[in-house]
Amino acid sequence: MNNGTATWNRHRPFSRCGIHALSMTGCITLLLTVLYLTIFVEAARAQDGPREQYIPVLCVTKEGTGTVVPVMVLFAKRDDAEGLEVHFVTGPGRFSEKAQAATAQAIGNAARALRLSTDSWSVGLSVADRGVIIDGPSLSAMVSLTVVAMAKGESIPRHRVITGTVTFDGKIGPVGDVALKVAAAYQAGLRMVLVPGTALSKSKTPPFGQVLQVASVSQAYKALTAPQRSMVKSS
Repeated sequence: MNNGTATWNRHRPFSRCGIHALSMTGCITLLLTVLYLTIFVEAARAQDGPREQYIPVLCVTKEGTGTVVPVMVLFAKRDDAEGLEVHFVTGPGRFSEKAQAATAQAIGNAARALRLSTDSWSVGLSVADRGVIIDGPSLSAMVSLTVVAMAKGESIPRHRVITGTVTFDGKIGPVGDVALKVAAAYQAGLRMVLVPGTALSKSKTPPFGQVLQVASVSQAYKALTAPQRSMVKSS
């Protein structure tokens, strides 16, 4: 498992776009989580070997500061065509119903935009930080594009991230508190942030390596997976 979370900010209870306080996860919940992940991986290995990755998700705390939260993504292709399955694991943290709905929809929307079928996809998602609930939809672009990359046998370098939603017609939808999230990414050592088109004015852009505005799924996917040497620093 590729656990690259060492440089990401670890934070306390959250709320806006992000995160609410969650009571301490008990031993039973943790055991069920481990059991679920074991079953997911073992079942996937019997078909088209699973892929797994920790990804950064940009959020805002209830105190109004940006933060980066690690999310684990598991992906596998099944040998049937019974439709997309997205499983949200409770423990160590969890996703709100709003975040779950936005993420599941975004995976389907992103796949459709890139002309991929999700009929045999199984996806597992877990918030890696204990006591955290991710509440907003802005993680959905990052999760969905990561899943698409896994399905294509590609990967998104772990120093790149996007904040935004994915619309039915394949656009990157707007989200709030973009400047705070970009600043959090910068502080966490991430080197490229993609944001929805027109989300930032030049006067509000923090001193960051690469902040790129993207309008569509295809544009965002190309930027997130492009070889480093082909990227041009944004002005």
